Amino acid sequence: MASAPPAPPGPPPPVGGASASRYAHLRARLSLPVARRATGLLDGLHRSVLQGHGQDFDDLSLYTPGDDVGDIDWKSSARAGIPVIKRFVRQSNLTVVLAVDTGRTMAATAASGESKATVVADAAGLVAYLARDRGDRVALVAADSGRMTQLPPRAGTAHIEVVLRQVERALTVTAPPSDLRRVLERVGALPRRSLVVVLTDEAGPGPEHRDALRTVCMRHEVLVISVADADPLAAPGEGRQTRDVDDGWSVPPWLQGRPDLQEAAARSRAAHAVERATMLRRLRVHDVVVRGTEDVVPGLVDLLARSRRAHR
Repeated sequence: MASAPPAPPGPPPPVGGASASRYAHLRARLSLPVARRATGLLDGLHRSVLQGHGQDFDDLSLYTPGDDVGDIDWKSSARAGIPVIKRFVRQSNLTVVLAVDTGRTMAATAASGESKATVVADAAGLVAYLARDRGDRVALVAADSGRMTQLPPRAGTAHIEVVLRQVERALTVTAPPSDLRRVLERVGALPRRSLVVVLTDEAGPGPEHRDALRTVCMRHEVLVISVADADPLAAPGEGRQTRDVDDGWSVPPWLQGRPDLQEAAARSRAAHAVERATMLRRLRVHDVVVRGTEDVVPGLVDLLARSRRAHR
């Protein structure tokens, strides 16, 4: 249950100008490896399963009619006594898909006290600009129970700004309920192998999303960034009323700040976290849970580091 005092709706923050400078500052704090021959995450050029003209030599093979005579290796052909051509591995840039849960719970309050919408927008922006820096294309799949927005993969800052504005505008307390399964099912139908970054809250992906997530993992690399919920049983602040964004139910003040209830709620969250972590580990999906915007950069650095170690 996403119980938190929602942030009041307002106009989306600008994506260009000062915001772009802020993202540049965040990117400067990340240390990503240079492009490498094997498929990687956010590494720019990636090895393709296709052969053709590229930068990486693959092997030598016999010339057959129809091959490009420009590929003939004359020295090797002279040694072998028959025409031999060089085969290269084509290079292709990765498509990064932002798979965003835009249900109304994503506009509730995060554990840091910020709106989860702000945290998601920060994470989406950082991933998108990192992808741009590596020459990758960015696509968007954003959905809830009542809406579906899909933008095709494209490169460039202008496209990223469009993607981020779509995300920011969708994250409001007046949005329909969340439906992460719908997001995953749409992503699972995408034909091109991609890096899928799922942005949701700490309730997902849960066991009810296992089948849809498994389908996505069969075709794509998957990372999950989840935003932690605020504690609805925390002691109320001055003039602060905690209510659930889904049904509007308010937590009575006499229930807030009680250690016994907070301990029981913490045990329930911990049990859910263990179940969720077990499912993701079996699907070989790496994830990170962030409490607020201050966790986005270190959380993403840790997430990418764990993903790289797993692919070595």
